[in-house]
Amino acid sequence: MQPLDGARPSPNIWHNTAIYEIENAAVDPERRIEAAMAAVAPWADRDLLDLGCGSGFHLPRWSESARTVTGIEPHPSLAAIARRRVRRIAHVRVLDGTAQRLPVPDSSVDVVQARWAYFFGPGCEPGLAELDRVLRRGGTAFVIDNDPTRSTFGGWFRRGYPEVDSAEVERFWSVHGWSRTPVDMVWRFQNRADFEAVVRIEFPVEVAEQIVTEYVAAGHLEVDYAVNLWWRHF
Repeated sequence: MQPLDGARPSPNIWHNTAIYEIENAAVDPERRIEAAMAAVAPWADRDLLDLGCGSGFHLPRWSESARTVTGIEPHPSLAAIARRRVRRIAHVRVLDGTAQRLPVPDSSVDVVQARWAYFFGPGCEPGLAELDRVLRRGGTAFVIDNDPTRSTFGGWFRRGYPEVDSAEVERFWSVHGWSRTPVDMVWRFQNRADFEAVVRIEFPVEVAEQIVTEYVAAGHLEVDYAVNLWWRHF
């Protein structure tokens, strides 16, 4: 099944859904990102939208306290997996859609989160315009992305994606009125095979092999990982 027009291709989950599921389980086991989000804008008894929800890994988490949860996903195959995942949760739904054209009414949600989805700064202005449309007054949007300037993972990211200009990205969000909360977390895996598999879907081949040789093969099952939580009240 083809993704919707306008979707920005994902280099990992679109082609390696099962491995990305392992990665989701390994990312931030202490839920530090969610704690940082809740400190800015709790979603208990509010309407939350998960933009680029993928296979719906986080939707059950949001449903624990949110009044309603809407997942938006541009890849129909992933959206189908997400629907199966939440089919028994009455106040959660998954819709096909893109960040540039959200299939929800004006002023209909209180909290939006985009986690490693549509987050590269310059070029995502159409999606930001949609946030203006769908968020209620007093609502909050969150965007989570990698911080290449620090952590072991950040060093790997710089090697793998030298074209990402972190200073330019920070300027972009600042100019658009967003604030930044740095979050320190970890990737934590159950075994070497899982760690290697995830590294290989996240980095170019040469860099992935360097990471496996230098780090994973040494017996590490955990790596320190820094992210930026960008947020804005509307």
